Amino acid sequence: MTSTALSSETASIGRPRAIAWWLLGVAGLVFVMVVVGGITRLTESGLSMVRWEPISGIIPPLNAEEWQAELDAYRATPEYQQVNRGMSMAEFQAIFFWEYVHRVLGRLIGLAFALPLAWFWIKQAIPSGYKLRLTALLALGGLQGAIGWWMVASGLIDRPDVSHVRLAVHLMTALFILGGLVWTALDLFALDKDRSARPARMTVYGFVVIIILTIQIMWGAFVAGLGAGYAFPTWPLMGNEFFPANTPMLESAWRNLVDNPIVVQFAHRWWAVVTVIALVWLARKVRQDHRMASVAIHSAFGTQFLLGIATLLTGMNIIVATSHQAVGALVVITTAWGAHIIGRQQKA
Repeated sequence: MTSTALSSETASIGRPRAIAWWLLGVAGLVFVMVVVGGITRLTESGLSMVRWEPISGIIPPLNAEEWQAELDAYRATPEYQQVNRGMSMAEFQAIFFWEYVHRVLGRLIGLAFALPLAWFWIKQAIPSGYKLRLTALLALGGLQGAIGWWMVASGLIDRPDVSHVRLAVHLMTALFILGGLVWTALDLFALDKDRSARPARMTVYGFVVIIILTIQIMWGAFVAGLGAGYAFPTWPLMGNEFFPANTPMLESAWRNLVDNPIVVQFAHRWWAVVTVIALVWLARKVRQDHRMASVAIHSAFGTQFLLGIATLLTGMNIIVATSHQAVGALVVITTAWGAHIIGRQQKA
């Protein structure tokens, strides 16, 4: 084989294993970001930084004057005026910390993706057919930053909290990126083992399970954004009833599924059962050839279901609730793994 042919083959195959491990590393950072985002929400820290400064915002306040300027800016927000009036500097710094860490992590993830991507691109190490997908993941990461500010901005004008709908979009985008990173890494690991391997395709089975899980994640975000978890800290009944008979209902039926805290909590509770059934189905489909994936799926959704109950019964305890969000991200990872396996089985 000539050197030109070798060079051409190397360019087409690239370094799939190295890229796959890099993507899993970025997925790990996204997982941490989801956990920190949960803490930021639970500590009500998200509105402490009132400006979006993608570049200069990396530098925190460094002296008393700068801290006072940040606090003065926060004092102009509805959250301070309606909820936290009289907050001390120490209390403000405590909530500022989590929002600052959340934003710095976002920038770190951007660099951890963009810089290695550029290096792999220059070195012609990206396998044929993957440049567009990796570029799309980078673009989604940038969009996620904009969505984050769009969410925060909803709580800075005339309301003391962020829109629960925008919160849901923000969380679901993060988890979509997480799933995309894992899926792409799995494709690249397969390519490393077999140079003729093609990317797994999304099957009807996998798509249905992912849609069911997405709906559950959406309602989970609505519960968080509306504070609906505090409405009925009991399980399986809501108080002493399956569904509270005297629940005030909004005029439009569909709005109750989005804006009514009691209906949203009810939907999140019982759609969880539908989600468990779907994930059991997925785990069974992959069990014969991929027992480890089946065990991972069962472990993730089983732990998540129990943590959801515990979150209610403990009155939204911050440690339990944060664990609930963290394991939710693991459910997404294992679901992507299972759907990917089915996609490869179908192609085989």
